[in-house]
Amino acid sequence: MSTLSDLVLAQGRSNEADVEWLHLLVGDWQLLADLAFADIVLWVPSKDDSFVAVAHARPSSSATLFYRDFVGQEIKPEWRDQVTDAFRSAKIIDSSAPDWYEETPTRVRAVPVLRRLSPSGNQTTEFPIAVITRHTNLSEARTPSRQELTFNECANDLFGMIASGDFPDLAAPTGPRRGAPRASDGLIRLDVDGTVTFASPNGLSAFNRMGFVGELEGESLAEVTTGLLTGKQLTVDESLPLVVTGRAPWRTDIEARGVTVSLRAIPMRTRGERVGAIVLCRDVTEVRHQERELITKDATIREIHHRVKNNLQTVASLLRIQARRTHNDSAKEALQQAMRRVAAIAVVHDTLSEGLSQTVDFDAVFDRVLLLVAEVASSHNTTVHPKSSGSFGTLPSEYATPLALALTELVTNAVEHGLAGRDGEVEIIAKRTDDYLSVKVRDNGVGLPEGKVGSGLGTQIVRTLIQGELGGTIDWHTLMGSGTEVTIDIPLTWLNPR
Repeated sequence: MSTLSDLVLAQGRSNEADVEWLHLLVGDWQLLADLAFADIVLWVPSKDDSFVAVAHARPSSSATLFYRDFVGQEIKPEWRDQVTDAFRSAKIIDSSAPDWYEETPTRVRAVPVLRRLSPSGNQTTEFPIAVITRHTNLSEARTPSRQELTFNECANDLFGMIASGDFPDLAAPTGPRRGAPRASDGLIRLDVDGTVTFASPNGLSAFNRMGFVGELEGESLAEVTTGLLTGKQLTVDESLPLVVTGRAPWRTDIEARGVTVSLRAIPMRTRGERVGAIVLCRDVTEVRHQERELITKDATIREIHHRVKNNLQTVASLLRIQARRTHNDSAKEALQQAMRRVAAIAVVHDTLSEGLSQTVDFDAVFDRVLLLVAEVASSHNTTVHPKSSGSFGTLPSEYATPLALALTELVTNAVEHGLAGRDGEVEIIAKRTDDYLSVKVRDNGVGLPEGKVGSGLGTQIVRTLIQGELGGTIDWHTLMGSGTEVTIDIPLTWLNPR
């Protein structure tokens, strides 16, 4: 499925600024459909003087007329003239008679979309950049409730603002916060002074749960909110006064009596002048509680990784001290190897403690692991020139810890056995696809006879980690001339479950 940007730009009659405006408009697509109790479709002009649908929203407040999506399709002949008239005249055009769609009578309204040129000015594009069609089902005609009448009035006002370039508002924050209120969650209509002229049952209930007693209609929403927060030692969002008076298109949360309600204000304008506002409200107590729990858990996990890293570094330091005091060469070497293994694992935990994700940039991890090579080389009178190419990419901790430890062993073996007492190179080549990670560790040392892989503890550790924990394969062989190459292939099936 093509994106909105692809569909709009493919028609060749819109620029990037038009696309950005349409993205903002489609961000409130569902709100428009719910308030209008109608399907709405966004049409952009095409090269052949027709129109192509780039967005379609179905109402959650009533039954949809269209069970098949129009996105990507050219406009139907029965709507083309009306949409063309709205596009050329830059005026809202209503159908003169009921439009029949699959034996269902509908009313079609075509709304031109004008783009405001700047947040502060009143200038708009000379011509519309798109047209919205609003398709209302007339077969369900009945006496509407006061809430339905108010919702329709709000929809009409918003469509009028779209036709004059007043909506969407460039001052509104981009991207809805989790738990952003919808029309069905609660709607409060304010006049220009901030007095409530209508409150839906859900909107009134949200304020009742915070401790407000009585009816909202006729009350100043700012005074009601102030009364709920008076005397409470709470951190109040500085945008709250502008939201509850409907003066700015912002969002905020208010909390009272353990209940958190999210508010979103949509100022209503006529010819650029504010005439009132819609305030959408939603009880997000549980949502915010879950967010706080997640933040607490993230902080706890990061702290655990930090403490594990510190403990491992302490163990590594103790092993280093013990190695220095040991006179037996074999015991000293064993302690130094254990110290490096512990240090390699500590690097992974240190990286995990720095971010919220339980994944790590393994390229950064491995760069730090390579620093251990210098220490190994100095103890064997060796000058090593490590080189790395390719990219490991991002890996979860389940991969990162065993892989870091395995590569530490392989690089250490290359220095200790392949390059002992001489200068040389160790090259690490990483190649990653969607399904596999392949790593080659090469050195230009003395090499090893084919088929005679070492049987020491380091080799056993590498086999256990790669084959046992990561389900991969490992192969040792001597390069032509001199040197050893170890190839590791690890399937990323855990990372990409089928």
